[in-house]
Amino acid sequence: MVDDEVPLAEVVASYLRREQFDVSLAHSGADALAQAREIDPDVVILDLALPGIDGVEVCRQLRTFSDAYVVMLTARDTEMDTIVGLSVGADDYVTKPFSPRELVARIRAMLRRPRTVATPTSAATAADEPPPRAFGPLSIDVAGRQVFIDDEPVLLTRTEFDILAALSSRPAVVFSRRQLLEAVWGDSWGGNKHLVDVHIGHLRRKLSDDPAGPRYVITVRGVGYRMGSGQ
Repeated sequence: MVDDEVPLAEVVASYLRREQFDVSLAHSGADALAQAREIDPDVVILDLALPGIDGVEVCRQLRTFSDAYVVMLTARDTEMDTIVGLSVGADDYVTKPFSPRELVARIRAMLRRPRTVATPTSAATAADEPPPRAFGPLSIDVAGRQVFIDDEPVLLTRTEFDILAALSSRPAVVFSRRQLLEAVWGDSWGGNKHLVDVHIGHLRRKLSDDPAGPRYVITVRGVGYRMGSGQ
């Protein structure tokens, strides 16, 4: 929990501890980065308006060494604040003032999503794994949570991978933003559905997918997104 408002940080930490979470507190960006390197957190709750190293820069640096989920806290529910936070790799955002109960629900939904790659322990187990999904030069190994284009790895955040996995699971189906939110963030998430668009933008850039003529993530106007053939 990273916030320079010490009383708020302590109240939220106390609530999370009552919900059986292990919580560490940081009140500056530098301290947050140092602690993240030391303890390897599952989730970072990160205030946007930190003094010194602000939340945007903390998130940017965090993404260079951690795959922790990041929930950005912002005092203003504006589109620009949301985009700034998400553009550097935040997975979700919560606007102050917020309900600790809502925050816990968001965190639990995140932690239900897979984090680590399962390693097969036998030939039989390996044989049970589904083959990679292929879309032209794009290959998606869902079990291993790996993506390749022309056999070159593509590094995605967990949220970006989860969106791609959802779309590729039913390539003939158009997913609405709400359906993608439910598939990736969980049906309890109540934030702005345009969160999906920001992550789709990141995903397309990493796949070198031209928005004007995409091969992999196709926009269906007025409906949502579907998987392209890669051709």
